Amino acid sequence: MHEDITMLLIELGAVILALGILGRIASRFGFSPIPLYLLAGLAFGHGGLLPLAASEEFVATGAEIGVILLLLLLGLEYTASDLVSTLKTQYLSGIVDFVLNALPGAAVALLLGWGPVAAVALGGVTWISSSGVIAKVVGDLGRLGNRETPVVLGILVLEDLSMAVYLPILTALLAGVGLAGGSITLLISLGTVSIVLFLALRYGRVISRAVSSDNPEMLLLVVLGLTLLVAGIAQQLQVSAAVGAFLVGIALSGEVAHGARNLLSPLRDLFAAVFFVFFGLSTDPADIPPVFAIALGLAVLTALTKIATGWYAARRAGVGTAGRWRAGGTLVARGEFSIVIAGLAVGVEPRLGPLATAYVLILVILGPLAARYTEPIARRFIKRNPPTVGPPALERLDNPANSTS
Repeated sequence: MHEDITMLLIELGAVILALGILGRIASRFGFSPIPLYLLAGLAFGHGGLLPLAASEEFVATGAEIGVILLLLLLGLEYTASDLVSTLKTQYLSGIVDFVLNALPGAAVALLLGWGPVAAVALGGVTWISSSGVIAKVVGDLGRLGNRETPVVLGILVLEDLSMAVYLPILTALLAGVGLAGGSITLLISLGTVSIVLFLALRYGRVISRAVSSDNPEMLLLVVLGLTLLVAGIAQQLQVSAAVGAFLVGIALSGEVAHGARNLLSPLRDLFAAVFFVFFGLSTDPADIPPVFAIALGLAVLTALTKIATGWYAARRAGVGTAGRWRAGGTLVARGEFSIVIAGLAVGVEPRLGPLATAYVLILVILGPLAARYTEPIARRFIKRNPPTVGPPALERLDNPANSTS
C-alpha cells in the first residue's frame, strides 16, 4: 500500500511537472499547449515511451473533472437570458451543423461497408465539436469578449443538448431494440434538460443568493460541490455531465459568478491539462497507422465543413467577416463526445475505435491551430483573390472595427 502511494505521487509529480514545462514552451512560442499535452499523453500511455501504472485511475477521474470545470467556467461567462437568446437565433445554424458534419461520417461508414448502426455512430463522431478543447482555446486566445464567441457557444450548446437525444437513440440501436426501446430513456433525458434550464431561467437570482458567500473558501466549496453533484446526476440520467456543469454556470450571476471565476480558474487550468493528457493515455500509438489515411481525409473534410458551419452561423448573427472566419476555425476540434460515441459502438464495428481515435487526435491538434490561423489565412487569400462583385471582403477584414467582430 505504501509503495503504491509512493509511485502514485512520483508519477503525478512527473506528469504535472512535464505539463508545466510544456505549457511554458507553448507560451514562449505563442500557441496553445493542448497539442503538447496530447503528445505527452501518448508518451505516458499504453504502448508509449513511459507508460503510467499507479496513477492511471486518478488521471481518468481528474480528466472528468477537467471537462466539467471547463464547461462551468464557460457557463459563468453568460446569463440564462443570453443563452435563450442565442438558442433562438442559432437553431437554423444547428440544423446546418448536423447536415454538414454528421453526413460525411455516416457516408464514410457506409462506403466502408460497416452498416447503418456504425454509420449513425461515426456520424456522431464527426458531428460533435469538443466543448472542452474549444473552451480552453477561446480562453487561451483571449476571445471570451469577441462578438463571435456567443455564436460558437450557441453551436456548442445545441450540440451538447442534442446528445440528450442522440445518445439514447444510439444506445437503443446498438442494443438491437429499435428506437421505441429507448423512448423512456429519451424522455428522461429531455425532461432533465428542460427542468434544469427552467430553474436556471426562473430562479437564477435565488440560486445565486443561496450560493453567495463573503468567505472565498465557502464559495469555492459550495460552487464546486454543486457543480459536481449536478454533473453526476445529469450523467446518471443519460444527460451529458458537461451540459449539467454548463447549466450550473449560467444559473449563477453577478458577484457570485465573478468570484467563482476567480477561484476556480486555476483549478480549471490544472484539471483541463489532465484531461488532455488522459485523452492521449487512452490511445495506443500502434493502432493509429493502419487507419491514419482514412482518418486524415475525413478530418480535412469535416474541418472544412465546421469552418463553413461557423461562418454561416456568425453571418446569420450579423458578425463581421473576420469574426465569421474565427468562429469557423474555433469549431474545428473534436474530442470527448466523439470518444464516448466510438466507445459505445466499438462492439458493433471494432475498426471504428482506432479510426475515431486517430480522427479525434488529428482534429484536437488541428483545432487550436485552425482557431488561431483560419482568419489570417482567409485574409491572405482574399488579398490575392479580391472579389469582383459585392462589398469588398478585404475591406471588411481590414476594418479595425471588425477586430473583435
